[in-house]
Amino acid sequence: MATSYELYYRPTCPFCRKVLNFMEQNSVELPLCNISSDDSARAELERVGGKVQVPCLFIDGKPLYESDDIITYLKENVA
Repeated sequence: MATSYELYYRPTCPFCRKVLNFMEQNSVELPLCNISSDDSARAELERVGGKVQVPCLFIDGKPLYESDDIITYLKENVA
């Protein structure tokens, strides 16, 4: 069974830009959820993760925070 991913982000967040830039440079494509323009995505992030912190990569529904941790995960598992 394939792993499911969703990246929750805010366009103005420098840590989110860091992850998005890594993804662009390495041709990594994941579903993106912009919590600035999508209230339901923001609510889902808070409901599942217990906080509204971005970037947050959901891996099979489990949150992974911190840009460096997300980039390391993507390098090892997706890119």
